[in-house]
Amino acid sequence: MKTFGEIIRSAREQFAWTLSDLSMRTGIDSAILSKIERSERTATRKNVIDLCVALSLPMESTLSHWLSDKILRDIGCDTIALEALMVAEGKVKYRLSQRHAHAEGLSEEIKLKLAECDELLVKWKSNRPLDIGQIRKMEEYFSVNYTYESNRIEGNTLTMQETHLVVNQGITIGGKSMREHLEAINHSEAIDYLYDLVARRVDFNERVLKELHHLVLKGIDRENAGKYRSVPVRIGGSSFVPAQPYLVPKLMEDVFIFYAENRDIMHPVVLAAEMHERIVTVHPFIDGNGRTSRLVMNLILLSHGYTIANVKGDNASRLRYYTALEKCQTAHDKSAFTQLIAEATIDSLKEHLQMCG
Repeated sequence: MKTFGEIIRSAREQFAWTLSDLSMRTGIDSAILSKIERSERTATRKNVIDLCVALSLPMESTLSHWLSDKILRDIGCDTIALEALMVAEGKVKYRLSQRHAHAEGLSEEIKLKLAECDELLVKWKSNRPLDIGQIRKMEEYFSVNYTYESNRIEGNTLTMQETHLVVNQGITIGGKSMREHLEAINHSEAIDYLYDLVARRVDFNERVLKELHHLVLKGIDRENAGKYRSVPVRIGGSSFVPAQPYLVPKLMEDVFIFYAENRDIMHPVVLAAEMHERIVTVHPFIDGNGRTSRLVMNLILLSHGYTIANVKGDNASRLRYYTALEKCQTAHDKSAFTQLIAEATIDSLKEHLQMCG
């Protein structure tokens, strides 16, 4: 039976590609690819997906070979290896049953949206690697767009062009407050931090949440930036009342437990929507909860290879967004919000693919 490395080498040779050719198409260093092919290094799951896309390999069977090699490397010929595999099999079956149960609880419309997300994600990955100039141009455009829309939801009056000038040119806009300038600059820095976290494969945790919030409020509210609130808050225009401040640490602990228990079970888009909603419902900070929650949502999406999902800030979109959130908080119905985030993910992937030509 072939190893995962042998499968990759055989597929590469069928294309008559060198290691450098494959490196250009996957973004994986050629030296690392060489070690993967010789089974001297274990590929990451992301590596496997990128290799499948580049080499037109069947995703499921290739992932199975990769995972079996990984398991064999870990357990070797240990005398209790077979017993351990039987125990692991039971645990895997349990997790799969949980994933199936969760998927069955989704509406047919949401399932269709998620399937479209998956299809577009494969297309997006097949377009890489892009040249450096194209990548920088796209990242700048979507960073400014996302910053503009996310701040617009919260009442920032900078236009798209003004946001670009403030963030990328350092220009001060006459008639606009210092806070609005700082909101744009801070949010742009927070997006850069997201990309850094993804590059370093840092998983979401409480420290990351507080660092994101600190970036959002940096220079605006130094006393509360990166700190859970110690006073009650109300959400303007909403009948929902967030929990009292003394409950916030425990509620946030529950949020992180939920993430740990579901990060390998839920579809990434659903998980991103869930974490967004759960954090903003606890409302752990005095200010900046919406922006921070949307950043967490996009950290999860980016970590799974998706592009930044941008919730629009025009009046109609903002009303739909807030209405869907309130439905989660008061009626415990998350379908409208999950669908909204899935649609934002689809729109983002389509726009990225369109820019690739």
